[in-house]
Amino acid sequence: MKRSKWKGPFVQKLDFNKKLPLLSRNYEITSKTVGLTCSVHSGKIFAKLSITDEMIGHKVGEFVPTRERFVFKKKKKKK
Repeated sequence: MKRSKWKGPFVQKLDFNKKLPLLSRNYEITSKTVGLTCSVHSGKIFAKLSITDEMIGHKVGEFVPTRERFVFKKKKKKK
């Protein structure tokens, strides 16, 4: 769901002096944060995320998966 236009994008104040700043999943990526490497909580672990130009306008949570990829188990061959 988009945030209303009159409120503007959700942007929190960042401390760029920290090694890896923490971003919430609903943080909207702006041009100020391009090139920043931050950590985002995926629900289980903190994942590192490098922000690029193509990510501007999207939310941080779109780039950090919350579920593991499902892989079918290989069947054993019958003798």
